[in-house]
Amino acid sequence: MGKAALGFVETRGHAGNVAAIDAMIKSANVELVKQVGIGSAHMCAVVRGEVGAVKSAVDAGMEAAAKVGELICANVIPSAHEDVFALLGLKKEG
Repeated sequence: MGKAALGFVETRGHAGNVAAIDAMIKSANVELVKQVGIGSAHMCAVVRGEVGAVKSAVDAGMEAAAKVGELICANVIPSAHEDVFALLGLKKEG
């Protein structure tokens, strides 16, 4: 694996989040690592992979979420620090 990137898509509502996850996984070689219920109906999907794949996946997830529900925000961390992975309960590699 190249640089370990993380991608996030936050939505209001579960349906938009599921649509985002589906689009992200289908559009690029990324791994879904977590779906988090934040509160007030906000959901966040987290994917990981190589930088280019994560960027493509997040773009696809944003588009799908906006069509189905309410997209709140999205972000890509191109080379996340190991402490960020630890914060999410993940190891940087694999």
